[in-house]
Formats: sequence, structure tokens, C-alpha cells
Amino acid sequence: MTSAITAAPAINRSGTLGSPKVEQLTCTIGAELTNVNLGAASRDAGLAAEIRALLLKHRVLFFRDQDITRAEHVAFARRFGELEDHPVAGSDPDHPGLVRIYKSPDAPNDRYENSWHTDATWREKPPFGCVLRCIECPPVGGDTMWANMVEAYGRLPEHVKSQIADLRARHSIEASFGAAMPIEKRLALKAQYPDAEHPVVRTHPETGEKILFVNAFTTHFTNYHTPERVRFGQDANPGAALLLNYLVSQAFIPEYQVRWRWKPNSMAMWDNRSTQHYAVMDYPPCHRKMERAGIIGDQPF
Repeated sequence: MTSAITAAPAINRSGTLGSPKVEQLTCTIGAELTNVNLGAASRDAGLAAEIRALLLKHRVLFFRDQDITRAEHVAFARRFGELEDHPVAGSDPDHPGLVRIYKSPDAPNDRYENSWHTDATWREKPPFGCVLRCIECPPVGGDTMWANMVEAYGRLPEHVKSQIADLRARHSIEASFGAAMPIEKRLALKAQYPDAEHPVVRTHPETGEKILFVNAFTTHFTNYHTPERVRFGQDANPGAALLLNYLVSQAFIPEYQVRWRWKPNSMAMWDNRSTQHYAVMDYPPCHRKMERAGIIGDQPF
């Protein structure tokens, strides 16, 4: 499949009619939109609807040279739903819902970006999607990758699809963000956000697609131990753990991925329901400042 470029009507920041171009970046995921301004899209319902349709098709959209304000960033994201705060990462005090992901030579790695994950699946209602903007980045390194989990599910062997069709799994903030906390703080975090249970194969609420829905926040299956799967109790833990590891590893396959190199004022918007992503920590000690608006989603089914 060759890279596709299409055009659609849009309105740029000055309010005049423009034609954004859509360049497909890989055969399975990702497209870059040019000649479109997200500040204008924050004020234009029609343009936001076009972007939503492209998001459903390409799963992650990329934009360069977005010299917009924080207020416009938040307003654009709100075109797709209400925004959520993160209980661990800090938000901009003047723009609730705009999470600051700031790295510096003095700040230790948080260990949760450089793993394949879907944002906040430890919530009962994980995010619909996210809009991420680069404020400052290393001159080289610090890319982010995304994986198409519809493709990951579709290419599973049929016997695996049958095996996981009815499985459900737990997703935990306690076992991830809370793991390095003192026990009292970790247990308080779990009390506030109890482990969520989701289907291993979720259905996309807008497209009806089947999605492989396990990631780095997934701790275990909750209904694996049945007579059909387990002959003796000894089968339960190794059988379930090996299967979960196999499923989680599907995001690692390059044919399902796209990689984006950041520059200041570059932005990405992704469908959190059908993708995973990985922020690559391959850069030397330096500043990497990103701001993200997470959009509240719905209960997976």
C-alpha cells in the first residue's frame, strides 16, 4: 500500500477557507495533517468533526507548527468530550485537565512512559483519546510510537481468538504508579481508584471493531480458572501468565506501529480505545516538556 494524500475543507486560524492535506504515514496506523490549525478547530465544530472522522480511520493524527495557546489546546480537546485530571501527574493550575509531563536532567524517569500502554485503563472508563503537544524536546531522541491494537487483534491466530473471546482482566494503578509509593500512600491510591476490570477483547463503540485490550497496566485475568482451561490448579498461574505475556507482546510488532519525531509545537491526537503508545527514553539528560489533554471515555464492552 502506498502513502495516501487526500484533501478536505477546513478553516485556518485567520478564518479563511483552507484545504488540509492528509498524508498516511504507514500502512496500518498514523496520518499527518497539514494546512490545519487546531486553534481554529477549537472554534469550529465542522472542522472538529472532520478531524474526528480522520481519527477513527488513522487512529493517531499528527500536526506540526501548532502555535496555539493552552486555552486553545484545552478547547480543542473539549470538542470531543470533557477532560480528566491525572491523580499522579500534575495539571496546569490555570487549565484543569491539561496534564504537564515535564522531564528535566534533575527529575528521575517515572518508568511508565517507556512501556507499551493504553492511557489509564485502570479507570472504569478509560480515556476516549488524548491531545498531546510538545513544548520543548531534545534535539535528538524522545520520539513516541503508537501501535494499532485492532490490527493486533485481527492478526491473532484463530485458536487464540477463541481462547480469549470471553476473558476479562484487571488493570491497576496501584501496581504501576503506586508501586514505588510508601504502603500507606499506595493503599490510599488503590482505595480511591480500585482495580478496574475490562474485557480482554473490547468493541470499539463507534466503529464496532474488535480490539486487543491488555497492556502494561493489566495485572491478571479474572475468569481464566475454569474447567475448560485448567485441568489441575497447577495450570492456573503459568497458563494465564504466559497467555497474558503473549497478548501484551503483540504491541511490540513493528508492522502495527508508527513512530513520530517531536519538534516544538508538534502535536498528536490518538484514539486511546484502539491504540497503545510508547515514549522512547533514549535521550541524554535534558528537558522534555509535553502537555496532554485526556478526554473522558466510556465503559469498555
